[in-house]
Amino acid sequence: MNVVARLVLGFLWLLSWLPLALQAAVGRGLGKLLWVLAGSRRRIALRNLELTMPDKTPQERRAIARENFQWIARSILERGLLWYASPERLRRLIHVEGDIGFAERTPDAVMWLAPHFVALDVAGQSTQLFQNRQVGSIYQRQSIPVFDEAIRKGRLRFANGQVFSRHEKALPLIRAIRRGYAFFNLPDMDFGPQEAVFVPFMGVPAATLTAPSKMARSLAMTVQPVVAEILPGGQGYRVRYLEPWKDFPTDDPVADAARMNEWIASEVRRNPSQYYWVHKRFKTRPPGEPSLY
Repeated sequence: MNVVARLVLGFLWLLSWLPLALQAAVGRGLGKLLWVLAGSRRRIALRNLELTMPDKTPQERRAIARENFQWIARSILERGLLWYASPERLRRLIHVEGDIGFAERTPDAVMWLAPHFVALDVAGQSTQLFQNRQVGSIYQRQSIPVFDEAIRKGRLRFANGQVFSRHEKALPLIRAIRRGYAFFNLPDMDFGPQEAVFVPFMGVPAATLTAPSKMARSLAMTVQPVVAEILPGGQGYRVRYLEPWKDFPTDDPVADAARMNEWIASEVRRNPSQYYWVHKRFKTRPPGEPSLY
């Protein structure tokens, strides 16, 4: 398996040398193929869209899902660009909007709240390329060691931060934040019922972490939302650093979780085909409720 993984990484390295427009075309072609082959993920995406967008017709939801697979495939193949291209090339391709320098200027602890849009890794790299504050983030440890090493190296290639495995305890991350690291936080996946509450996400009760609220409150963190998107063809990427929230956190972590989901939902409606629909966002159900998948 490690041999195959190294061949895949070699392919991503070779692909990274191509103009982005050509990489985009290859990615969209791969996405069309995955739509046909990845039946399980296709059904998950369609079910998520059915639950969250009942006002749209089945044909409209299917069109969003098909487009989603093409954006996801692009995001996978273009990891090579993020991991291997020169900083100068990446700075030309990543278009930053908003106040990315906020974390660097403020003496306060900062949490960047970054939902799971397909260009999430672009947002992560922007924190390394366009500002100088050290960054801490959490990542999902990979079962294949070669891929795990590549992800860690790719995300740390500019020596401006540290990644912490989701399987580890939170204490090392908290210590890093207290030393001045900004926290790049990915808050919107279903990690089960532990430390979660059921609040609406696009009209559906969703197990939502209260950790962003509790951590921000206990460490006196300012929360700044960040959203990334892939632009068509060879245009590059857009990362939007929005205004820091002045009403978050409150002393009510359940209300904060609901407020966070409302904001994420507004961004999903703005760009529905680039949200990560292939994840079982509603896998965990309140006691007594049947599975939605």
